[in-house]
Amino acid sequence: MKIALASGNLHKVSEFKALALTTHTELTIVSAKSFGGMPEVVEDQGTFVGNGLKKALALRAIVPPDFWVLADDSGLCVDYLKGLPGVESAYYAGPESDPKANLAKLVKVMAAVPEVNRGAHFVCVLILISPEGKQHIFEGQSKGHLLNEPIGGAGFGYDPLFVPEGYSLSFAQIAEAQKNTISHRARAWAKCAEFLRR
Repeated sequence: MKIALASGNLHKVSEFKALALTTHTELTIVSAKSFGGMPEVVEDQGTFVGNGLKKALALRAIVPPDFWVLADDSGLCVDYLKGLPGVESAYYAGPESDPKANLAKLVKVMAAVPEVNRGAHFVCVLILISPEGKQHIFEGQSKGHLLNEPIGGAGFGYDPLFVPEGYSLSFAQIAEAQKNTISHRARAWAKCAEFLRR
C-alpha cells in the first residue's frame, strides 16, 4: 500500500514513517515532494477537517491513481484562550510567521496566566482518501497544560511549551519513541492504521 502525504514538511514525513513502524502497518509513505511538491493551499475553512480535506484533495489531483492520500491538520487549543490558536496554530503570529514566532507569541500572551488556568490540548485530524476517492476521517487528542517557558530541544512547533497529562516533561523533552505512543497524531494514526489493517 502506497500513501502520499499531503505535506512538504520533512519532519512530519519522518514522524508518520515512525508511527507506521509502531503500529506494524506495512505501507510506503512518501512526501508531496515526490510529485513535484505540495500544491499551494489556502487553509481558510475554519476547521481542522475542512483544512485537512482541502490539502488532501489538492494532492489527490496530482498523484498516481493507485496511491492513497493522507493529509493532517493539527493545532494547539488553549482553554484560557477559548480554543486559540486552534486551526490558526501555524499562523498565530501572522500570515508569514514561523514556528519560533508562533511559540514566542503564545508565551507572551500566556505570561500572566496562573498555572490553574493553563490547560490545553493538541488536536490532530487525519483525512485519508482511497484510490477510489472515498474519504475517511480520524481524530486524536492529547490533553495537558502549558509551561511558563519553553523547555526541551526536540519536537517542533509548540512542543517545548506543552506537558501532556500524566507527565512532568514537555513534548520537546520526551523521547520520540515515547511521544509516538501518546501524541495527538499518534492517537489519530492508531485509528487510521486500524482501518487500513481491516
